[in-house]
Amino acid sequence: QVQLVQSGGGLVRPGGSLTLSCRVSISNFSTYAMAWYRQAPEKERERVALVASDGATDYEDSVKGRFTISRDNDKNTAYLEMNDLLPEDTAVYRCNIGLIGGGDYVRLAYWGQGSQVTVSS
Repeated sequence: QVQLVQSGGGLVRPGGSLTLSCRVSISNFSTYAMAWYRQAPEKERERVALVASDGATDYEDSVKGRFTISRDNDKNTAYLEMNDLLPEDTAVYRCNIGLIGGGDYVRLAYWGQGSQVTVSS
């Protein structure tokens, strides 16, 4: 019943920008945290950005200053704006819905289908 539908992936040149969207079918979307994860070949999955229900954000160090996570609760949608993209940003990006508990992000078992982001010249 809970579904996350992503859009916005693609090919971009180094230094370019791309924005991912994640539309969520869930009740009370505004009460949940949202996160973006990525996984590149032969690398572990990593969380790149988090936005809590109160709007607080957290970023992985490598994307700080370049990526912005946001949410539109009226549209049940989270976004990841990616600027100044680097080849090392190439990965499959997936959105996840979760909760904040005890200062930790707790993933729920609902994920977007994945968006390929390729940064290449």
